[in-house]
Amino acid sequence: MAKARTHFRCRSCGATAPKWVGQCPGCSEWSTLEEEGESSLSALSAAVLPPSRKPQPIAEVDPTEFTPRSTGVEELDRVLGGGLVPGSVTLLGGEPGIGKSTLLLQVAAEVAAAGRKVLYVSGEESPQQIRLRAERLGALHPDLFLAAEVILPQVVGAIDTVEPDLVVIDSIQTLVHPDLSSAPGSVAQVRDCSHRLVTEAKSRGCAVVMVGHVTKEGGLAGPRILEHAVDTVLSFEGDRHHALRFLRVVKHRFGSTLELGLFEMGERGLRGVPDPSELFLADRRRGIPGSIVVPVIEGNRPLLVELQVLTALSSLPSPRRSVTGLESNRLAVLLAVLEQRVGIPCSSADVYALVVGGVRVAEPGTDLALGLATVSSLVGATLPPDLVACGEVGLGGELRQVPHTARRLTEAARLGFKRAVVPFSAPAPPEGIELIRVGTLTDAVARLGLGEPRSDRAMRVVR
Repeated sequence: MAKARTHFRCRSCGATAPKWVGQCPGCSEWSTLEEEGESSLSALSAAVLPPSRKPQPIAEVDPTEFTPRSTGVEELDRVLGGGLVPGSVTLLGGEPGIGKSTLLLQVAAEVAAAGRKVLYVSGEESPQQIRLRAERLGALHPDLFLAAEVILPQVVGAIDTVEPDLVVIDSIQTLVHPDLSSAPGSVAQVRDCSHRLVTEAKSRGCAVVMVGHVTKEGGLAGPRILEHAVDTVLSFEGDRHHALRFLRVVKHRFGSTLELGLFEMGERGLRGVPDPSELFLADRRRGIPGSIVVPVIEGNRPLLVELQVLTALSSLPSPRRSVTGLESNRLAVLLAVLEQRVGIPCSSADVYALVVGGVRVAEPGTDLALGLATVSSLVGATLPPDLVACGEVGLGGELRQVPHTARRLTEAARLGFKRAVVPFSAPAPPEGIELIRVGTLTDAVARLGLGEPRSDRAMRVVR
């Protein structure tokens, strides 16, 4: 028998090379080439080819086969557009310890409680460990089956035995096929194991959810083709020091990618957050300089978050700029606009900006609020507690409207806010909220009475 030839494949872009090199010739990434065997791959690929189907007119295709079925977890159903589609494959990524296994075990228990069989395949934990977590979460059910397997043919055999409606793979990077000589988690193993699972899901009509590891940069580990092969890619995010978790859609063949799910981690697992704005503002302390509430849009959901800025006179040649939950570049731009356009010196002050609650906001709608909070902290003046602000600030200091302003203001009015600082072009306000329309950041500072320092200490910071 001829010896199998080997080549090297990039785990980032999939490009191949006849020998190992430090830099990938396809994407120029370093140390991403991994060895794999050619002949074994060819044999495996031939073995998992799905049976051919006779072509049919598009009008005769039955669309009811792809009707979502509820998972029993409301926030996940919101993100998926109603639930998991039979025969679909979903990839869930997130940092270690963020709660991926907890979420999927709760989903498995809810689906089993609805009278459907679930197979939970774990390559990282033993059945005893999963049983202990299930007891803590209240997720024990006779229709929930566990399998601690890492060999792909044995996983397929377990699917044959149980005939489940939902299969959970935790995680795809732990699966191996014995016909491949490469290590678990390699490009070849992840690619071929995921293709085999996709084939099984489509042929059997069962939904498959796979956990995917992430790299230190936050992207999904493994070949890029993994994300192309699946139907849905979900990202589970959050700060492990906070209880809040965000479930975002990166790719979804059956619906919108604009939905956002919010969960709170507790002793009994994850629970949905029906009113996140109220949660973010529950412990808000009023009457503090540098604090303001800003309405933002996450996916299709309007949220109210508290933005805080603290300034202090710096003794360093290069004052500190610390940002948490915002883009650091936006703070740098705002400080330059305040200095050059508004006439408020801030180059000698340390500036610390924070979005409270572990939320990360990356949209320009926070510019106006960030600028007002910075001035408020510099001059030592408090902003009205019933005030919100939203708008984008240009380099000339002008204010521009941001998308979905009406929805942002409606959410603010629902939670009792009475006034909003917005650009001139903003739409008419909802009932119960008064608009303060301004054209520039300078006008906004003047209308709110923030133009003069209100204490000797603030004067020293500004100067």
